[in-house]
Amino acid sequence: MILAYRMVRLIEKHSQDLVHSLLQKVEQSERCPSYRNVPREELATAVIELYRTFGEWLLGKTETDIRQRYEKIGARRAEQQVPGAELIWCIALVKENLWEYLRGGSEEENTSEVFSELEVLQLLEQFFDHAMYFAALGHERALSMPLAQGAAGGR
Repeated sequence: MILAYRMVRLIEKHSQDLVHSLLQKVEQSERCPSYRNVPREELATAVIELYRTFGEWLLGKTETDIRQRYEKIGARRAEQQVPGAELIWCIALVKENLWEYLRGGSEEENTSEVFSELEVLQLLEQFFDHAMYFAALGHERALSMPLAQGAAGGR
């Protein structure tokens, strides 16, 4: 678990660099054109909070915590006219960005040693799988609310 701790601290320590590279990926992605509707600062703030407190999200937060956060994110993206597929792709880019960083190595840390910690990798996968599901759920609920309200008002 010592390697897991080092890996998490490495992500948290380099959160600014990770956010910068993620924002570039989102802006350059042909699969996220609607993210132009999301203010850059808003996306950066959401992702920096995740990266800076990554250990807490992986080891301390419950599924309920993840659900609450990502349902809100999904609902917000629905308000911003971001399709569900693009929402999911952006979350996948957040994960891909971490993998690329860890694989690329660091001058300060031996990330290849840290990267080999299987337990953290499983937690990372589980976290992002839950995050994507709950973001999509929040997105879908936000989109269905006006329809349900409109149908009830039409009676």
